[in-house]
Amino acid sequence: MGHLIVEVDNNSAAQLAGILPGWQLVSIDGQLVRDVIDYELFTSVESLSIGLVRPDGTAVDVHIDKESWEPLGLSFESGLMSPVRQCANHCVFCFIDQMPRGNRETLYFKDDDWRLSLIMGNYVTLTNVSEAEFRRIIDRRVAPLYISVHATDGDVRRNMMRNGSAGLIMERLRALRSAGLIFHSQIVLCPGLNDGDVLRRTLGDLYSLSPEARSVAIVPVGLTAHREGLYPLVPLSREDALSAIRLVDEFSAANEAYGFAFCSDEMYLRAGLELPPCKFYGSFDQIENGVGLFRLFEDGFVSALEEHSPVAPRIFDSVSGVAIADSICKLLHRLEPYGIQVNNHAVKNRFFGESVTVSGLVTARDIAEQTSGKLTGDALLIPSTMLRENGDVFLDGITVDELGRSIGRPVLPLPADDGEAFIERLFCICGVKQS
Repeated sequence: MGHLIVEVDNNSAAQLAGILPGWQLVSIDGQLVRDVIDYELFTSVESLSIGLVRPDGTAVDVHIDKESWEPLGLSFESGLMSPVRQCANHCVFCFIDQMPRGNRETLYFKDDDWRLSLIMGNYVTLTNVSEAEFRRIIDRRVAPLYISVHATDGDVRRNMMRNGSAGLIMERLRALRSAGLIFHSQIVLCPGLNDGDVLRRTLGDLYSLSPEARSVAIVPVGLTAHREGLYPLVPLSREDALSAIRLVDEFSAANEAYGFAFCSDEMYLRAGLELPPCKFYGSFDQIENGVGLFRLFEDGFVSALEEHSPVAPRIFDSVSGVAIADSICKLLHRLEPYGIQVNNHAVKNRFFGESVTVSGLVTARDIAEQTSGKLTGDALLIPSTMLRENGDVFLDGITVDELGRSIGRPVLPLPADDGEAFIERLFCICGVKQS
């Protein structure tokens, strides 16, 4: 079956060859196109023959000559050119299983698709990948992959993920290494399951696969207040976080593995420790896991701020999760000599439960309820990570405009992962034209 073409880019190689929307792509150089991975690989050549089917069912072959780097110019019904693969695990720590009921359906979809790992950096487990499909990963030279490992001990991983094939992880990772394919790893740390000696072994096993194994992030398990009937996990305590950080530091020192294993910012905040300096994080390979995120944000914030002059006085409010609130307040205090005062409000997460303390999971209802009568500025600044999919909707389904009407002030999303962009946007709001 072919892939329906919904758009052809103007002046693209495909348009110049006469290909039209409504046609179906079937093959390239005689090879069936299964999905976007095949499409991108097969079209990265200078000369190709494309098998298509017109709307009337007529098959046609079109020959195209182009630069190897030049996109063909076709868009399809879905970005992957096939359905997203669902998760086959029943992880004891799954965050989606802990979601409150009654929200939009998209919040409950569990994807575990290695193609999204390549394209978007999503973490995948490889438990729903057949041997034939895994061979395709190798043959297509798919890298880098981002892999949720959690434990390299097969029994521990099977127990945590409730999937019989989960124990094959080291076999799969060794195959990636043998093929020279780079991957990054993730460990969701669950007290009593994969900490202590299990964590130490996992770090050792992963490091043995270097340099293809480029990095590993250790993040604390996220537990909500909606765990009725689920596995009896306990949250990572301050002592647990301290022990894990010390173990990772000791491992790095003993193996001279600096720049390989990193604890997330949330681990340091939970342990009550200062975050390491920017240079500790190297190329920030694990930034999407919250590893070094605040340090990088802070570095960009301070550097960009030094390029500005004071503005006419302005007062704003802002909100954050509880975990980062103190650090955010200290950073925002640097704005005051420039005429900008930002009063930050730490918002407790009552939507998921107060054990969830990160900013990205704060909802509009919690913001409205907990800032009522406390706002003094003329607008409310929020981190853009509180909004879903780069849109204007919070996790509880309330839009930015709806929240603004509720609190009687404009709500202004600002970049949460780029301190320089944050400063430039803020000064633009204050009337400073961007250069």
